[in-house]
Amino acid sequence: MAFAENLKQLPKVSHLAAIRLLDADGNEVAVIENKPGQAGSLAVYNHLAQTFGAITPDAARKGLEIYAEHTVDAQANPGKHPNIDRLAALVVEGGTLRVKHMFAVD
Repeated sequence: MAFAENLKQLPKVSHLAAIRLLDADGNEVAVIENKPGQAGSLAVYNHLAQTFGAITPDAARKGLEIYAEHTVDAQANPGKHPNIDRLAALVVEGGTLRVKHMFAVD
């Protein structure tokens, strides 16, 4: 299935402003915001965190499946899709990223 179709199956993220990704020492390694160009990644990472409890290597493998054709593009163009590159690195190198949800305020 294509990424756009996969996104339709994921929980909505309108209640989120962003997700902060933290390494094992609690250092922030990335922020994925709820804005154009990042909202799809926010939905993917949110789903992975809900399903796996954190972004683990198993979660990362599932994330790469969800990104579908974008994963192939990321492999061919390192640096073009940093949120996919991060998942690919976790699969290869191991490790876990904790997720801190930043909720939208009305």
